[in-house]
Amino acid sequence: MSTQAIGIFDSGIGGTSIFKEINALLPHEHTMYLADSKNAPYGNKSKDEIIALSIKNTELLLEKNCKIIVVACNTATTNAIKTLRETFNVPFIGIEPAIKPAALNTKTKAIGILATKGTLSSDLFHKTTDLYSNGITVIEQVGEGIVPLIEQGKTNSDAMKSLLHEYLKPMLKANIDYLVLGCTHYPYLIPQLLEMLPKHVKIIDSGLAVAKQTKAVLRQHELLNITTQNTKNMFYSNGNVTVLKSILEDKFTVKGLDF
Repeated sequence: MSTQAIGIFDSGIGGTSIFKEINALLPHEHTMYLADSKNAPYGNKSKDEIIALSIKNTELLLEKNCKIIVVACNTATTNAIKTLRETFNVPFIGIEPAIKPAALNTKTKAIGILATKGTLSSDLFHKTTDLYSNGITVIEQVGEGIVPLIEQGKTNSDAMKSLLHEYLKPMLKANIDYLVLGCTHYPYLIPQLLEMLPKHVKIIDSGLAVAKQTKAVLRQHELLNITTQNTKNMFYSNGNVTVLKSILEDKFTVKGLDF
């Protein structure tokens, strides 16, 4: 099984930010990525809908013989990963907002979290926040409209800049010094966010931590690929493949797939 692929899925193209971290840390691992752009964003859907979509994506990746599943979506992780682990006999790696490092390191005692409604309203998010936010002001902001714009290839549009300015206002008013990105689409906004935020504000996403955890779990299950030949990275989308190709800078093969 060690030569089988790492399966990765997201509600669209955002999880490619996680793929890039995994690929950089584990360059000899085969990967298979599902972009469920047809159903993006997951953040506005009910918990039952998110679980059903996550099961569908997992089943497809397992049909293609993936050895481990990375849920490269904060909303899917916080709402569905418990069910996935109970349903399938395969290791799962999840992702949730990196509240802990922000809360432990803030000097101004104020942090901002930009995430989807589905993530911010989940039980797992609230448990993590309650655990680490004692004595800290946490400004939660739903990134309404951000994912659809990214999925449409409008990451650098005036509409996006307008949304970001609006969403950052209450965070800046509260004097945050950490901004936690709680959606895998959002790292693609970092260049714009750096222009809008004061220099002292640090931006945190979970990509590298997820890659390290993936490596650790593969090693634990003796699933690390020790061969170094003909690494394959396959990408499938049920949406606009052009946007996915542009995010990947045409380095990889992207195929349309109806799922």
